[in-house]
Amino acid sequence: MSDTDAGARKSGLQDSSLRLGIIVSLVFLLVGFVSISWTPYPLERVSVTEQLQDPSLLHWLGTDQQGRDLLSLVMKGTLTSFVVSAVSVAIGLLFGVPLGLAAPALGSRAKWVASHAGILLALFPAFAIAVLLAAISGPGAVNAMVAIGIVNIGVFARVTGGGVTELAQRNYVAAARLAGMTRWDIAKRHLLPAITTLILVQIVVQLAFGVLSEAALSYLGLGAQPPGSSLGLTLKEAQSFFLFEPLLALVPGTAIALIVLALNLIAEGLGRRVDPSLQRMGVERAAG
Repeated sequence: MSDTDAGARKSGLQDSSLRLGIIVSLVFLLVGFVSISWTPYPLERVSVTEQLQDPSLLHWLGTDQQGRDLLSLVMKGTLTSFVVSAVSVAIGLLFGVPLGLAAPALGSRAKWVASHAGILLALFPAFAIAVLLAAISGPGAVNAMVAIGIVNIGVFARVTGGGVTELAQRNYVAAARLAGMTRWDIAKRHLLPAITTLILVQIVVQLAFGVLSEAALSYLGLGAQPPGSSLGLTLKEAQSFFLFEPLLALVPGTAIALIVLALNLIAEGLGRRVDPSLQRMGVERAAG
């Protein structure tokens, strides 16, 4: 097999992985949005006579220890995971990207502040921030959003700052300075559009991070609380029954794994479209 054929085959496999990631993500996203208006059974429906039932025509994934339909719980939990993750990414974008842009736009002093602010925010993992928020105002999904969002600010600040610092050395940026453009204009018109793909890849990575972190925080009792639903909360409630009803934990656990895997496949696929000169800046694989 020639190098050309091998390269084409590898490219085809990579594109297939990207498509698979998109399809799986869209399926879970659709399931989550459908749960807004419909689930097989209401979450508040508790039945003592239907506790811990195996999958059947009435309950496709069985029931939990309270007789609730497991499919309904997973559908609502998927929605919670996506909402918490999306809001936390929005927080990171809203504050982190401007912070990263400030480095070349405002000069060396602002660059130092932006760089160290991003590092400082990254020193506090989502769990530590969630514990602090829970101590102040109690656990909950909103506090989980804020905790993960604060971590995301540091991530987006570093990725944006690294990208624009690399691009600031380009000839067209020097030409823009000579033409009299201000630093902010250069950042908005030349630097930010050039790192859009890099930021997009980081968005997908942080969505996966958000889903995983929300599940972990809920599992630890710092995220969504009953009567709300979350994949991590469902997993937590199932731990006492794992030995004789493993499906209770395997279903939400598998859902979390598939969502995170699918989003990572998308990130890998998009990452191959990043400007090669920016690839060494790296997309941060954040871990909570």
